[in-house]
Amino acid sequence: MGKIKSLVILSTIDRALRAHNCQGNSKHRINSGDIRLKVKNGRSWDHYCSLCAGKILEADISKLTELQSASLA
Repeated sequence: MGKIKSLVILSTIDRALRAHNCQGNSKHRINSGDIRLKVKNGRSWDHYCSLCAGKILEADISKLTELQSASLA
């Protein structure tokens, strides 16, 4: 059997080493030591604050659940 493909791109949760703005909303500040969502974007990474990360994860879980139920119908 061949390698199974994934719809989920490389992402992880880590702690910011320095302060910077969230890439989901520039008004959200990620301070040094804050937990953030780190998502692979080509050769670099996008970083999201915990508030934006929660919204992204909820939306993606909903989309995947909907896709799964549609494919099983």
